[in-house]
Amino acid sequence: MDRAQKREAVSELNEVFSNTSSVVVTHYSGLNVAEISDLRRQMRAAGATFKVTKNRLTKIALDGTQYAPISDLFAGPTAIAYSDDPVAPAKVAVDFAKKNEKLIVLGGAMGDSQLDVAGVKALASLPSLDELRGKIVGLLQAPATKLAGVIQAPASQLARVLSAQGSKDEAA
Repeated sequence: MDRAQKREAVSELNEVFSNTSSVVVTHYSGLNVAEISDLRRQMRAAGATFKVTKNRLTKIALDGTQYAPISDLFAGPTAIAYSDDPVAPAKVAVDFAKKNEKLIVLGGAMGDSQLDVAGVKALASLPSLDELRGKIVGLLQAPATKLAGVIQAPASQLARVLSAQGSKDEAA
């Protein structure tokens, strides 16, 4: 990698750190190509990205960003997972690490706050952005549905009473 490529890699990583909402740092030592490809596929499906990085270039890229405090996590064979959805990279990384002990979650950051391993696991247990949106829509629709049922109930009961009265008059 020559100097121009290194500068380009640093600027790309700096842009990633400037525009993402959360970063998860992992050790991937021992994972084969098929396992890393599977992890990347799962990340893409969740709207996140998994990228193997060079530690020295990553530390340079972290300078001047809100994620500068996590630079001490970059030692050994590290990779980062990042996304605009703060929960997605943590959820996929933690789930994959449960199934494959070769992936080790070291920590991460969300916004200005640095997360340790327990913090990343807690973040992974939260519902994703899409799940939260679905819950909000469900909560907003539920009162309208209940209100329609309540309003409709007296009218249907009145119709049943009138129908019963009408059939009773016909029988007599």
